[in-house]
Amino acid sequence: MTSADREKAFGVYVHWPFCLSKCPYCDFNSHVRHAPIDEERFALAFAREIEATAARAPGREVSSIFLGGGTPSLMQPKTVGAILDAIAKHWRVAPDAEVSLEANPTSVEATRFRGYRAAGVNRVSLGVQALDDASLKALGRLHTAREALDAVAIARTAFDRYSFDLIYARPDQTPQMWADELKLAISEAAEHLSLYQLTIEEGTPFFGLHAAGKLKTPDEAVARALYDVTQEVCAQHGLPSYEISNHARAGAECKHNLVYWRGEEYAGIGPGAHGRLDIDGTRHAIATEKRPEAWLMRVEANGHGVVVDDPLNSEERADEFLLMGLRLTEGIDPDRYAALSGRTLDPGRIAILREEGAITVDANGRLRVTQAGFPVLDAVVADLAA
Repeated sequence: MTSADREKAFGVYVHWPFCLSKCPYCDFNSHVRHAPIDEERFALAFAREIEATAARAPGREVSSIFLGGGTPSLMQPKTVGAILDAIAKHWRVAPDAEVSLEANPTSVEATRFRGYRAAGVNRVSLGVQALDDASLKALGRLHTAREALDAVAIARTAFDRYSFDLIYARPDQTPQMWADELKLAISEAAEHLSLYQLTIEEGTPFFGLHAAGKLKTPDEAVARALYDVTQEVCAQHGLPSYEISNHARAGAECKHNLVYWRGEEYAGIGPGAHGRLDIDGTRHAIATEKRPEAWLMRVEANGHGVVVDDPLNSEERADEFLLMGLRLTEGIDPDRYAALSGRTLDPGRIAILREEGAITVDANGRLRVTQAGFPVLDAVVADLAA
């Protein structure tokens, strides 16, 4: 599907920054607070930032909304309803808009699923992460495998669309163990799975343990075998990858994530949220204050929490399009790259990468990274952008 075939998508990302505990592998903008969160005050601040953002990007039709975090399923359904009402007040929301909410698969949070459905959420994404208790404990998760599968079952009754995440390349994980876990996941997942390779991020507890030799992750060869198993098992069971870490049945792709990867516009609302908005014909990279209480005070004082607002030049815009678009199995249209950057991709570099089996170019000229190219995606992108 070319960009011309599609209506222009516009997404709204809302960041709820609070968690019950901080996972040792996580480097997201998430915070633990021991005092109760003043949800009403935050809901009013979200509404104010939505209003200010809509004033800068008026007249858009919202095709997707994503409530991410942190742990959005710690919010009361009425808070979610207030946020969705504010979005609908300031932009037109498409009748078929996808409204996703990230949730922890605990029994407490699963009891809120029907409330979220009533508030307007129509898709839930569950942070399952593993289907065995020892791994869950090692990953710092607060749920058991049984509890996770029970939450998935509740999601199935409350929502037409649901997805869950798993982390692989965990310590001591073998390709056979992962294949078995994946088959169980697919039998529960219905239409969509997000499968992430465990990466050791600087500043996390896992980084310190790894540096001290107390946390051993699979070596490169095993990690590659685990990646290959992921592709094979998912494809065999009708959930091929549509993006480097995301697998779905045809038509069940996450519409909101496609907004990012296809280089469309999206608003970022809440502490530490990022956005990409077209203002007066220029694409702006926007980010808000990360610290929740500081963001709250900024919004109450100024109507928004924006701390970064950088106009992107044509080269930056084109590089971002390349970096995001090549994550997708559908690839990119080189003509769109040329229109954004003012130069065409180097035919010589394309020829070399094709010869190496890292990319293909189809009859319509679309450029795609191959399954063999995905594990070295960063190098492919760097080569093409040079």
